Parts: sequence; C-alpha cells; structure tokens
Amino acid sequence: MSAGQAGAKTFESLFAELTRKQSERPEGSKTVAELDAGVHFIGKKLVEEAAETWMAAEHESDEAFLEEASQLLYHLQCMVLAKGKTLDDVYAYL
Repeated sequence: MSAGQAGAKTFESLFAELTRKQSERPEGSKTVAELDAGVHFIGKKLVEEAAETWMAAEHESDEAFLEEASQLLYHLQCMVLAKGKTLDDVYAYL
C-alpha cells in the first residue's frame, strides 16, 4: 500500500474535512490560517503548487508527482471555500 492509500481520502471527503475546519476553526489549523490569509495568498499557493506538480511530472518520481498533485488539489479546495463556493458549484461547470 502506498502512502496515499493509507489515508484513503477522496476529493469529496477532503472537501468535507476542510469545510468542517472552516466552520469549527480548530486552533493551530493550517487550513484556517490559509483561509484567513485570503484569496490572494491562496492564489499564490495554487500557482506554486501547479508549477511544482508540472516539474515533478517531468523530472521526478511518480510518488513526488502524486504528492504535488495532492497539494494542488488541497489548495484548490481552499480557494473554493475562500470564495464561498461548494463542489457542486464547481461541478456545474465540468
């Protein structure tokens, strides 16, 4: 079993977890800190993670690529929450 399979999170379960953190605001939460930093901060993280995902896909191991891709999805979901939107809002455009 790979490291990613150990947690067995899905895109939807991650969004539910982040939504809970946004609502409950646990002390020391990196998600809460990111959401509080706002859209501009999250946007910079998205650009950074997108570049790292691309570079890992081109030059690194599959594991490194998958780790970067998971971080990109995390920051994307933070942006969706920061904008007050849901996954259903996003899915309407797929």
